Order: sequence, then structure tokens, then C-alpha cells
Amino acid sequence: MDELIDNPKTRIIVCCGSGGVGKTTTAAAIGLRAAERGRKVVVLTIDPARRLAQSMGLTELDNTPRIVKGVTGDGELQAMMLDMKRTFDEVVLAHADPERARAIMENPFYQSLSAGFAGTQEYMAMEKLGQLRAAEEWDLIVVDTPPSRSALDFLDAPNRLGSFLDGKVIRILTAPAKVGGRSAMKFLNAGMGLLTGTLGKIFGAQLLTDVQTFVSATDSMFGGFRERADRTYQLLQAPGTAFLVVAAPERDALREAAYFVDRLAADRMPLAGLVLNRVHGTGAPQLTAERALAAAEALEENGSEQVSPDAELLAAGLLRLHAERMQVTVRERRTRDRFVSVYPDVPIIEVAALPGDVHDLEGLRTIGQRLSGSAD
Repeated sequence: MDELIDNPKTRIIVCCGSGGVGKTTTAAAIGLRAAERGRKVVVLTIDPARRLAQSMGLTELDNTPRIVKGVTGDGELQAMMLDMKRTFDEVVLAHADPERARAIMENPFYQSLSAGFAGTQEYMAMEKLGQLRAAEEWDLIVVDTPPSRSALDFLDAPNRLGSFLDGKVIRILTAPAKVGGRSAMKFLNAGMGLLTGTLGKIFGAQLLTDVQTFVSATDSMFGGFRERADRTYQLLQAPGTAFLVVAAPERDALREAAYFVDRLAADRMPLAGLVLNRVHGTGAPQLTAERALAAAEALEENGSEQVSPDAELLAAGLLRLHAERMQVTVRERRTRDRFVSVYPDVPIIEVAALPGDVHDLEGLRTIGQRLSGSAD
């Protein structure tokens, strides 16, 4: 990990993985360690959970990068959380004159689109990542993606939004404004009357009017949307980008990890490796679960003349706890080995489980040390 974050050519690290595997914590720990090793870092989370803000000592995160205090060393750490609507508004304001921008943002269809249309969040994540990279204010951007397979939906965002904007209904709605000639307009308007009448019955006349108004106001911006998203997509494929798949040593989580690895390979995205988080271990690996259980049963049944009954019960309980830990450790190792057998070329970093949750910078430092293989 230190080799990755110390390399000045590494400009973007994307953490992806299923939910509940410690992905947000991993992204924050990487950002903190990179900052304390001299990089100027911004961590962008697309997950609306508050864990990132709390662990960095911030009361809240929003669409504006905030400086994280308490970072040691010569670097700097900032953090932010994607505000989908605000990012969409910024795009409109940047690429439309004030009057048209106001008309767009007051349009009811735009308000629905910017607040929760399928794919909008992922597309705006692409927009924000492109903005951060273009600003050249940070030399490392760490992206914490949403949980589950939607973590890679932003790879599809340009094509999904492009398909919507280039779709048949949108083309028909914009056709009258693009076709010249009175006779052509008369013919088109007649056809549009039939079409909009039918669509109005399906979607509602007011919604259809809102869509037409939105399309008319934003028509000149569509090409810019796709062009910028395509540039960011190419940025994700560039050598300066590194994807890290985060997983727990569990069957379902590693199955999702396998999906991510396959998808990244198919899209020619640079995979740096797999972070196997919350791995369990033991200080007495030579004592197998079977031997520990046998010893516990012997103490419970026969006792010992050398120790008191209370001490026997305590020792038996500890042996059973050790047996459970060994069973978990063996199961995790087998699950990991199955993944390795299918993906032998994927580097793996194992991060030992902590006794409690990470809720401050010191906890993030500990995770960073474990990511780098340093002693606690």
C-alpha cells in the first residue's frame, strides 16, 4: 500500500466492494496515511452514511471539501460527500447562461431528474471526480463508492445517460426545434399532436410538458454531458488510477469481489489488488479447534486435582472460545484460498480485525498501518 500511495504517478484510488466490508473506513485510512506521508489528498464518498465524517472528527460532510485537522506530517487531508443535486446544479450553472440556468433549475422534470433519476447519482459522481481531477488542487483523490454492485454503476453512467438523452422519445420531443421549413414543421406538428396525445395519457399532460420544456432548455448541454463523462471514464482507465476491491473473508463478500475483478478486467480498468478486511487470527495456531474442544470437555467431565472448580470452568470456557476462533480462522482461510485459486494474479492485502469499531483518526491510523504491513 505504501508503494502505491507514495508513487506520485498514482493520482486516483477507487475503493469498491459490497456493503458492510469496511470500504468507507479503508478509503479514509488510505487517505489519512497518504496525507501523513506527504500527499495532498481529498477523500470523496458517494455513500451518504456519516461514518467518514465521524471518523475524521468532522460534524458533517457536503459537496465542498473540508480540511481534516489532526493530520501529522507534511501532507494535507480533505474530505467531502457527493451532493447529487448540488453537483447537477453546478453543471447547469457552468454551462448555461443565467436566464436559461434558472429556467432549467425551476423545471419540475429537472428537479425530479436531479434528485433521484436512475443513474443520476453515478453520473454526478463521474462529474465530481472529473471536476476534482481537473482542478489540480490535490495530488491524490480517494473515492469511496456506494455498496454492492452499484459501486461500478458509474462506469456505465455515460452510456446510460447518453442512451436516455439520445433515446427515441427525446429525439422526437426535440425534433420540431431541429427541423426547418414551414411544411416540415406543419407535418411534424401534426404527428407530434398524435404522439403527445398518446404519451400524455400515459405519463400525464403536465409531465410531458415539463419534459419538453426541459429538453428544449438543455438541448445544447447534452453533448457536453456525454463528452465530460467519457473523459472521466478514460481517466479511470489511465495508468494514474488504481482500483482496490475491498471484501471481508466471507463467501458472499468474495463472490461480489470476484464480480468486481471480472468487471474491471472487462472494462480494462487498472486493478491494484484486493483488501481482505477484518481477517481473524489467533496467537496459538498450533492448538487446533478439535484439540481445544477435547481439552475443554476433559476439564468439564473429569476436572483436575491441581486447580479449583472455578478455574476449571474458566479454562474450559477459554478453550471453547479458542476453538470457535480457530473454526472461524480455518473457514476464512478456505474461502480466501478458493478466491486465490481462481484469481492467482490479484495481489491481496490482509487486514486483521480490530476489537472495536473505528471512530477516530487514531483508529484510521491503525488501519493504515495494517494496510501497509507496519507493526501496530
